[in-house]
Amino acid sequence: MLPSFLLALTWAVLVAAADYYKILDVHNSASDKDIRAAYKRLSKKWHPDKNKSAGAEDKFVEIARAYEVLSDSQKRQIYDRHGEEGLKAHEGGQQHQANPFDVFQSFFGGHHHQARKGPSSLTEFEVNLSDAYAGGSIDFMVNKKILCDHCRGSGAASDGDIHTCTSCNGQGVKLIKQQIFPGMFAQSQVTCNECGGRGKVIKRRCPHCQGNKVVDHTAHYSLEVDPGMPEGHEVVFEGEADESPDWESGDIILRVRTKKEKGGFRRKETSLYWKETIGVDEALLGFERNLTHLDGHIVPIVRKGVTQPGYVQTIKGQGMPVFNRPDQFGDLFVEYNVVLPIEVSPQMRRKLAEAFQSSSGHDEL
Repeated sequence: MLPSFLLALTWAVLVAAADYYKILDVHNSASDKDIRAAYKRLSKKWHPDKNKSAGAEDKFVEIARAYEVLSDSQKRQIYDRHGEEGLKAHEGGQQHQANPFDVFQSFFGGHHHQARKGPSSLTEFEVNLSDAYAGGSIDFMVNKKILCDHCRGSGAASDGDIHTCTSCNGQGVKLIKQQIFPGMFAQSQVTCNECGGRGKVIKRRCPHCQGNKVVDHTAHYSLEVDPGMPEGHEVVFEGEADESPDWESGDIILRVRTKKEKGGFRRKETSLYWKETIGVDEALLGFERNLTHLDGHIVPIVRKGVTQPGYVQTIKGQGMPVFNRPDQFGDLFVEYNVVLPIEVSPQMRRKLAEAFQSSSGHDEL
């Protein structure tokens, strides 16, 4: 971690002419919730304790500064009107801003170092086979719990409403004595029943979450489906499950599968299967047809001579893309179903007669 004087110098250099909205990847009309969500996502991604890539700490400093400005209504208003120079004038030309690690700790309530992680959620997510073939971006929503914006997970109406528990003196535990025999006592440690082991008690509850510390929230996400993504492939949205001040958020995990569509293409790993229905005349005499593939391109189907019912034709390179190898494809297997007509038209009768007469003529001795 950088020494404080180097951190301040780095900060001063990085914020010169910075576009804070671009740094947080939000629009300049973003709401406070959007800004908080962006900071939460990016600060965890670029935190130097987790990200060891070159430049991660500099990026982390940028993100913290952008959040410090845009999350403060007064600073944001000055920045929107007068830019970075106006903001510097407002701050009195100070070069030293809040320590980015303090910003991070304040945002997450000091819980980012704890090992305990909250529960993850696993959801079976169905996509169209066409998306699994060509790739695509699918938007979806998740209902979850997030830290209350008003109290930031404390459950109190204000910081002044949080007091040290007088029952346990802020220790969270109390020592009790139990008599075993006359004149003999055993001492044990129990969780304080006044504060529930937290060491703090709340005088007035937060009016926004009623002291629950979290509120209901609908979050929007996009699932990027890569071409050829395998059945059951799991996509992890790290740290996006329910929030709580008592743990680090778990993950949202999507287990991706393709929808079963009756009468359409079927998939098995990198192979595709299709059932094609033909008439008896085509089964006997051959045919040429066009099959529209999952992405709209045309695959010609050609059969010469007799096609038996249930016959499977292999068309190389027309199956699913091989995952992470976009230039490689599996095979397409076309199974033929032969349907007998209810009535034989004069034209079909003539075609069949000509075919059979021609065939029988070759068999004469």
